[in-house]
Amino acid sequence: MKRIALAQLDPIVGDVDGNVRSILEACAEAKAQGAELVVLSELIITGYPPRDLLNIAEFRQVCDAAVDRLVRELPDDLHVIFGAPRARERNGFGGRALWNSAVVARRGEIIAEIPKALLPTYDVFDERRYFEPAPEHTTRVFDLGGARVGITICEDMWNDRLFWGDARLYDRDPVAEAMEQGAELIVNVSASPYAQRKFEVRRKMVSHAARRWGVPIVYVNAVGGNDGLLFDGHSHAFAADGSPIVELPLFERAVRTVDLAERCALPEIDPTDVLQRALVSGVRDYARKTGMSRWVIGLSGGVDSALVAAIGSLALGAENGMALGMPSRYSSDHSVADARALASRLRLPFEVVPIEPAHAAYEAMLGPALERDPAGPGDVTWENVQARIRGATLMAWANRTGALLLTTGNKSECAVGYCTLYGDMCGGLAVIADVYKHEVYGLCRWLNDHLLDGAIPERTLTKPPSAELRPGQRDDQSLPPYDVLDPILASLVDHERGAHETARITGQPLELVRNVARMVHRAEYKRQQFAPSLKVSPRAWVGRDYPIAMGWRP
Repeated sequence: MKRIALAQLDPIVGDVDGNVRSILEACAEAKAQGAELVVLSELIITGYPPRDLLNIAEFRQVCDAAVDRLVRELPDDLHVIFGAPRARERNGFGGRALWNSAVVARRGEIIAEIPKALLPTYDVFDERRYFEPAPEHTTRVFDLGGARVGITICEDMWNDRLFWGDARLYDRDPVAEAMEQGAELIVNVSASPYAQRKFEVRRKMVSHAARRWGVPIVYVNAVGGNDGLLFDGHSHAFAADGSPIVELPLFERAVRTVDLAERCALPEIDPTDVLQRALVSGVRDYARKTGMSRWVIGLSGGVDSALVAAIGSLALGAENGMALGMPSRYSSDHSVADARALASRLRLPFEVVPIEPAHAAYEAMLGPALERDPAGPGDVTWENVQARIRGATLMAWANRTGALLLTTGNKSECAVGYCTLYGDMCGGLAVIADVYKHEVYGLCRWLNDHLLDGAIPERTLTKPPSAELRPGQRDDQSLPPYDVLDPILASLVDHERGAHETARITGQPLELVRNVARMVHRAEYKRQQFAPSLKVSPRAWVGRDYPIAMGWRP
């Protein structure tokens, strides 16, 4: 077994027939490239993650029929390894009814079904909800074309004692089990979501395992966006000495056949480039897989909406979008001018819809009643009214045109609740809800330099951030400056450290850190009503599970 095809595809969750067609197309390509073995990704029959679709008996039956059809229609003289949910014989011992399996097949024959051993239940993963782990003595090594191939599935690769040390989560190592069974080649079928710089960890981990065990390793990951999860592909193979054989591109479908004797040089990767590609891929796939082609955004002249407008234009085409400028009595002249300039440079249709008539009507309607109730401390009622008028305006446009409304709130604002329910939180997809404010600026400057030819106005990148909901308003009147706030949030949210440790690590006063932590916890009810959010960090709002009503306070 020398000629192996790595096929990283973009399955659609639940589109079982479409996914089978994609697999057969990839197998035909691999066959034309001279492949003897094709390796595909985890649960590619269903798309990952299928979630509670797996609870529906009819869906499981459709999956089984799809596997049978796929095996019948495979090209001749080709071994294929692909992921699928498979029924488990419980034999009176209970447990879940399904395995998360790697199916080994050739035309007309299923050679083996190997269950996944390590089922993650942290962050965005909940596999024990549906699957039973592989038994301790699972056979996972099979003779394919004269080579003894050891087969693992995603998390099975992520528990090497020497690589992870005390960070290991399980007491099993399926790779070690495969080596004990005489594996000469390790294959891993994977659906590993993207997070910033995760590609570096994967490279090191797979290279280490190949070098440790002295066998080649072929690792194939999924590609594309499924709701908030983004899969970056970046499949690769490493030789027995840990040197790279091949590496497939990030965020692109690819089918590549290699000889295990080949070698390649690993390219340098710009993390900011990868991040913008992740966001563009996430928007494009969310729209495509939900059947939407048009999009709309509220364009304020600020940096957040500028970034989302740029991503929307790259992902879905500026010609398919609409930007609405919605100035109020507090909007500065330069805000509308900057929004108009950006839209013009992106060739994004732009229309101004002033909110002053609605704002005045709300004051006339609500003013007398609100005046009978004294305002509480830090009353923001009239600020939120303006945000909700804008939200209703954008939703009206989305309703009339069938457009996808892209929300523009960043991770810093989402963390501390600096956003308005039914206002700027309205929308179908939260594009940058997992991107901190300082990263927003970095992305805008990178896009200006590399893809947009300076389309984002310089004033947008240099003026003080402001929601412009009252005279002279600036964000730093309500929040610490973002260069102070973001490191605190990264410690509290991403690393889940306490206030004392965060104060020590960031060098900020303990009381300031406590105040930020209180804001984070108070805003939980808002985040749980947010639009679906693209996950681009190791610790995003997707997968974070905190109570709203609770008595613990920092």
